[in-house]
Amino acid sequence: MNIKYTFEEKFNAVNRIKNGEKVETLSSELGISEKTLLDWCDKYRLVKGSTEITISQYNDLLRVVEKQKQMLEVLQTVDCNVHSPLQEKLCELEELQNKYSVRVICDALKVPRGTFYNHIKRNKRGNSLEAKRKEKLAEDIKRIYEDNNQIFGAAKITALLKQEGIIVSEKYVRKIMNEMELKSVRTDSKKNYVKNKKRTNVIKQNFTAEKPDAVWVSDVTAFRIKEKWYYVCVILDLYSRKVVAHKVSRSNSTHLCKITFKNAWEDRKPNAGLIFHSDNGSNYVSNAFCSYLESKGVIRSYSKSRTPHDNAVAESFFASLKREEIYRREFSSEKDFERTVVRYIEFYNSRRPHSSIDYKTPNKYEEIYYNEMNPAG
Repeated sequence: MNIKYTFEEKFNAVNRIKNGEKVETLSSELGISEKTLLDWCDKYRLVKGSTEITISQYNDLLRVVEKQKQMLEVLQTVDCNVHSPLQEKLCELEELQNKYSVRVICDALKVPRGTFYNHIKRNKRGNSLEAKRKEKLAEDIKRIYEDNNQIFGAAKITALLKQEGIIVSEKYVRKIMNEMELKSVRTDSKKNYVKNKKRTNVIKQNFTAEKPDAVWVSDVTAFRIKEKWYYVCVILDLYSRKVVAHKVSRSNSTHLCKITFKNAWEDRKPNAGLIFHSDNGSNYVSNAFCSYLESKGVIRSYSKSRTPHDNAVAESFFASLKREEIYRREFSSEKDFERTVVRYIEFYNSRRPHSSIDYKTPNKYEEIYYNEMNPAG
């Protein structure tokens, strides 16, 4: 039976022989043939020239080699390099701190350990500048993506960001795009050409309606919480500015928009001829979503590319949600985030006055309308 000996066992045996112990005595003690011991002495000799290396020194060298290997693994794992912006490097290091030692990850990207510990401390206090930076960067990426008909990939979007003074690596942009499921639609351009010609803007920035459930507007926005992305889809009624439906999801998909619309439709039961306005996002122009709305007799309206003001009401709602609620809180879980969104929408509909509807709340404005239509009721 072949017995496997570790390097340390071999090295210790050789060291004892070098220190004067006889080969035959050691062979008898360890149960190892004299030939094998002599082979080890030749293979693992401690002297090279006039420099003797001790086991302690050798182990130190092994530790250095192991650290170098781990640093190389870190550099091969992260989506940045030593020349990337500091906040970008800190975000990458934070994701690796449970896999490698802080010394290894900091040395790999040349980040002072004190700076990294301060970054972690700020995150624990709920004051993560990187989280806010990444969320703002995601908004900028989505804006450029949508403004350019969803045809630009990470390379072109990175170039446009740099033209706006936002310095970021292409790998980091690609990572965020993958998280947000933003993909170039250039490969489908010929197939979608005829459909694109039919996308017209019916409301043309006329954000008024004569009655409830005549015109709905919708949009989706993304929030990053504890390294995860959450998407909120809302539908607002233009007459009262009321949020008639919303849905939170982990993915920005056609299903998210469809289930949100379905909930609004079943709750409000609008008459035929409802106008539904949105941007040209892939989830809003998919065959599944368009066919569903067509089956309900809904008239479609789309924002013009590179014109975010075409959907200003939905954009304004999300700006209020972020400014008045989301950016002021720290969330412990997905459920906590969902409850916060629900609570804010209830506040928005029933307690928050709007200048566009004579400083009344959406619920009150609708109530006045139906009271006037049915004074006896």
